[in-house]
Amino acid sequence: MMVCGVELTGSDAVVCFLNRDMGQFNLPECKVRKLSLPKNHSRDDLKRFQAAFADLMAEYGVTRVAIKERMPKGKFAGGAISFKMEAAIQLITGTELTVTLLPPALIKSTLASNPLPIAFAETGLKAFQETAFIAAYVGQFQGDAAP
Repeated sequence: MMVCGVELTGSDAVVCFLNRDMGQFNLPECKVRKLSLPKNHSRDDLKRFQAAFADLMAEYGVTRVAIKERMPKGKFAGGAISFKMEAAIQLITGTELTVTLLPPALIKSTLASNPLPIAFAETGLKAFQETAFIAAYVGQFQGDAAP
């Protein structure tokens, strides 16, 4: 099962792919590490972002997207642009893509019961992809029972 972990920060969607096959994990090479939406974006920019994300998922055979949930208010609140990007990803049609939001408590409990099999530093990913990597890892445990 190919999972795409996503961290939405500012106007960027940072992505990381994780593939699990017969209990073994691997991190497929990906030409794209993040997709961006201009800060002063139009409706067409949002549609282009959505299409680019959908095309990337189709190109790599992704069946599940796991997005680290952002808080709507408070110290760690997500910005308006990131919520638009989340909605654009959730509303992708015409594919078999399952999109799951991962609350921080779920991430923490999943990692407690299923620790990462490899230290992040050994993955070869860029430092800014760590949260997306963790989202992909936790997302593959969510199965079809996820909302």
